[in-house]
Amino acid sequence: MICSSDTLQYFNQLQKRRRSEAINLWSEPADSTHMERDDDHELYMLLQKRSKMRRGSEGYRRVSVDISACRQIRRKVKDRWKHVLEALGFKAEADGLLAITSGTSYESLRNPQDARRLLNALAERTTIFDRHRGGPPERYLFILDRLLLLDVGEDFLSAARHFYPMEEEGGGGSSSSEGPVSPDPVLVKLDSDSQEEEEEDKDEEDEEADGDEEEVDEAD
Repeated sequence: MICSSDTLQYFNQLQKRRRSEAINLWSEPADSTHMERDDDHELYMLLQKRSKMRRGSEGYRRVSVDISACRQIRRKVKDRWKHVLEALGFKAEADGLLAITSGTSYESLRNPQDARRLLNALAERTTIFDRHRGGPPERYLFILDRLLLLDVGEDFLSAARHFYPMEEEGGGGSSSSEGPVSPDPVLVKLDSDSQEEEEEDKDEEDEEADGDEEEVDEAD
């Protein structure tokens, strides 16, 4: 069976979009314009700015550092969620439970009220979200809905309170291995001349930029 060029192009674009969504971890995945939340809008504008620059230029690399900083904050939150899920026995299923795409809709929620209650409780009674601007990311509402279907929603809240208690906020930034201080990685990257960014970009920057530019074009 021979696939047409249009079909191949479609699957190629779909793959790029999914890769871009997995990298950017949009707080409001159902918002294709990335305008509803300030944190998503900030990241989107950085991606748009970079898409107009020449790859490899000084300006391109500087914006890439800012993009990487935004993404790292989001990855830290996701890593905390993964840590709690693995502690609850979902080591093999954690990545699948945390996978949210732009195709996820609010209509698909089975327990929206209970999921919202747990999301607010996590934001108010734990530091799993750190001090996330604009409130807890909506993407985790869908994950909580999945956990409720598995009858472990309350267990997740209890485990999150154990691993990321609110007391950590008043600890003066003491020696917590999972501390919620998010700006530090940005300073490290800038002071070290983006060494970590360069290592990742050698293998991923072209692929990320292709996916980001495609997403920027579609949103425009």
